[in-house]
Amino acid sequence: MTTTTTGATATRNAVGTAHTRVEGRDKVTGAARYAGEIPFAELAHGWLVLSTVTRGRVRSVETAPVLEMPGVLTVLHHGNAPRVDIDYVGMLGMSPDPTAAVFQHDRVPHAGWPVALVVAETSEQAREAAEALVVHYEEEPHDVAFSGGHPDAYTMPGPGGPAETEKGDLQAELASSAVVLDAEYSTPEEHHNPMEPHAATALWDDGRLEVVDSNQGAVWVADELAKMFSLDASSVRVRSEHVGGGFGSKGLRAHQVAAVMAATVLARPVRVVMTRRQMFSLAGYRSPTVQRIRLGADPDGRLRALEHSSLSRTSTVHDFIEASAGVARVMYDAPAHRTANRVVRLDVPTPTFMRAPGEAPGSFALESALDELAEKCGIDPIELRLRNEPEVGPVSGLPFSTRNLPACFREGARRFGWADRDPRPGLRRDGRWLLGTGTAAASFFVGAAPSTAAATAEADGTFTVRISAADIGTGARTALTLIAADALRVPTDRVRVRIGDSDFGPAMIAGGSMGTRSWAWAVTAAAGELRERLALSDGIPAEGITVRSDTTAAVGALAQKERHSFGAQFAEVAVDVTTGEVRVRRMLGIFAAGRIVNPLTARGQFTGGMIWGISMALHEEAVRDRITGAHYGADLAGYHVATHADVPLVEADWVDDPDPDDPVGIKGIGEIGIVGAAAAIANAVWHATGVRHRALPIRPDRVLGAAAHA
Repeated sequence: MTTTTTGATATRNAVGTAHTRVEGRDKVTGAARYAGEIPFAELAHGWLVLSTVTRGRVRSVETAPVLEMPGVLTVLHHGNAPRVDIDYVGMLGMSPDPTAAVFQHDRVPHAGWPVALVVAETSEQAREAAEALVVHYEEEPHDVAFSGGHPDAYTMPGPGGPAETEKGDLQAELASSAVVLDAEYSTPEEHHNPMEPHAATALWDDGRLEVVDSNQGAVWVADELAKMFSLDASSVRVRSEHVGGGFGSKGLRAHQVAAVMAATVLARPVRVVMTRRQMFSLAGYRSPTVQRIRLGADPDGRLRALEHSSLSRTSTVHDFIEASAGVARVMYDAPAHRTANRVVRLDVPTPTFMRAPGEAPGSFALESALDELAEKCGIDPIELRLRNEPEVGPVSGLPFSTRNLPACFREGARRFGWADRDPRPGLRRDGRWLLGTGTAAASFFVGAAPSTAAATAEADGTFTVRISAADIGTGARTALTLIAADALRVPTDRVRVRIGDSDFGPAMIAGGSMGTRSWAWAVTAAAGELRERLALSDGIPAEGITVRSDTTAAVGALAQKERHSFGAQFAEVAVDVTTGEVRVRRMLGIFAAGRIVNPLTARGQFTGGMIWGISMALHEEAVRDRITGAHYGADLAGYHVATHADVPLVEADWVDDPDPDDPVGIKGIGEIGIVGAAAAIANAVWHATGVRHRALPIRPDRVLGAAAHA
């Protein structure tokens, strides 16, 4: 077998070999155009105007002076905007967030609510006019204060799971336990901040609505727009060829709907691009959480009781829950086992899915608690986890498709040098730095959704695959090229994969770590059937031969199992207790995440998630002013993220773990890299200092405060 990173001479085993991105040259040379860069004739530009109050009503909008400003074409607001419908269930089985249905009423439910759109000939003219627009409000008292004891909290089911699960007698098992832990953990409001801002251009072409967008699923957005504007599904086309990051935030948002409204009113193309500051109000975010963990164990560390309860917040206009307690339903079993997810409505924007929703904050709490339990029991943290490995799903009772977490810990411990670790905290020093190491487990749900794909044999001997996939920076386009080449049994340079067009037919979105698995299934089916057809044909006609697949039946026939990717995270930190500075010196992640299609881009996905874990542990925190209800610093100056100086040696690798029920053996890798990373760092900080940090981020002031009270 011969392999290559260019694909120029690749043979039939492309999957599993390292390949550079097929669109990489276009991206680094600027040939790849993103949604806000594509030119259109007679393009007008819209600029959103957001509320300056947190709760109340719009009394009036003074449009007359603005309409007289140079280049201004129109001002849309609740008094003149087209009406839309939000009484529907979308492609993902959820009703739309009313925030996207802009300008439908005079209510203001949170700071940064869209109250108008100014459209002008140029972006500069639109911005100047938007900043000059005067809006009068009738302000009302607001509540943005989030706390674990909020009296209005209520239980709510999360995506794919119930609000509460319970088995056994929790109180009795806790009372019978030799070792008990009862601790509260908290995580702050966090934001996606993809490099490319949200942007959309809408236009009507011969009675058909076309939207060029930056999104995580062209069919998803097309379906939402068709239903919202009461259009036939075939009369809406959404294209999104290149996307500069999404992380869960790029679904249907206010800017797309506003662009469609303006294009309808003006009968010309209109582009709306969010500013970075606007994204903090309109693009969704991860809700803060307050989580309580109660563990009861025998002296040998075997769990008798496990309770994980989580509280998050949502807006007053739409329910969304950060289901952080769900991670305990997968990771560890006990005779008494209880989980609960609760939420409280406040005068804030609606949260949304953000990389590893539920698992990222939930793993911080649970894996920190397991580390504390190991300390109380005098047991190595890895050994404690291995002693509590479940044979079946702790809540579901279903068998695992595969669960190679022990292999991840064994390999990670060997490579990280865990056996040489002194478990006692606060002993290792490097000059003024205290050194410590920590570990944590990771898991993320594995799923597949029905998708369609088309594979065409062209007359020139090449092949074209069309699928409404989305490459949001993950390398999905390249992975699908490798998969198609293997299914067709041809070199990769004879395959072209086209994505990001709703006209290509229904397909799963890039989300939930389900994209590549779902799309690969459809591509494999179409390409495999095409190869069989070609074997029976006498030649390829000029128009080519096309085969279309639909995996609805195959995905629906999957047996019920606990399907997850797993991983073991390791971190070494250095802490300066005189300044409070925490530095991560090295990280290692070992994952069991199915068959790895492209090791080059897969490693980038894993390490990217781990680096985000550094950011989550030490930096990221959006703070709201209780008086104004708005953010203190809604930009990348006020909202800190990890930069190059914060990122040490980060290594990721994997153990063999193909999914036996997937035609390619794929699970999913997009999100598991962040899961457990923050907990491993927090556990390492304890090992360095002897002080537990149960609230993220671990800021210098918190380190200093903890040291003062130690």
